[in-house]
Amino acid sequence: MCGRYSSTKNPADLVKEFDALDETDGKARDADYNIAPTKNVVTVVQRHPRDDEGEVLEEEPAVRSLRVMRWGLVPFWAKDPSVGNRMINTRAETATEKPAFKRALAKRRCLVPADGWYEWRKADGKKEPFFMTGDELAFAGIWESWRDPKKDDADPLITFSIITTDAVGRLTDIHDRMPLLVPKEKWGNWLDPDRAEVGELLTPPSGLVDTLELRPISDRVNNVRNNGPELVERVEVEQDLDNALFDLPK
Repeated sequence: MCGRYSSTKNPADLVKEFDALDETDGKARDADYNIAPTKNVVTVVQRHPRDDEGEVLEEEPAVRSLRVMRWGLVPFWAKDPSVGNRMINTRAETATEKPAFKRALAKRRCLVPADGWYEWRKADGKKEPFFMTGDELAFAGIWESWRDPKKDDADPLITFSIITTDAVGRLTDIHDRMPLLVPKEKWGNWLDPDRAEVGELLTPPSGLVDTLELRPISDRVNNVRNNGPELVERVEVEQDLDNALFDLPK
């Protein structure tokens, strides 16, 4: 699963990286090294513009933009937004089948920019934290817009969930699950609002995984109130590990 990650790039940098417009309206958070569920974070979407009446102009080119969303998907039919606390992740294996996810997967996909994510490896009765990191990382995500049925004039709540899949390659030594990473050359395919079928994109890219650094870090990340660059600093692990496993490929 993915329950904690780091995203520290500012909107100006993300605009360049994703070739997108900044539509965060000043709501983007500062650098966050310890993002947890229910936080508002920057995502990337690609949508056709709408006219003054709110109708989608499908003949107009889709526009890619940065949007702030809350982590934890709230389906449009939910009676209460608290359901989002249980939907921070969406399993790729069942995303096309479950009612909570299949509509969003077909119509509302997003990318989640990240420096990397945290995972804990079980060893000798303890949990050792690791930071999986690489260049220009983007998690596959889905999003929904929810309105409080009890309030006619309520602003929409925009939420998202991170797609997860079976871990591959070296990541299997840390955990059995991983966020679905979208290679840069596939960003357009994942975001394309006119593409409903994305089954072929739900397979983790082993080549991209091979470029990641799997970095042992301190247990300070365990406390969500800790937040700073010290969380991602490498530490020495107690047991004798194969250093090649945790370093970037030479």
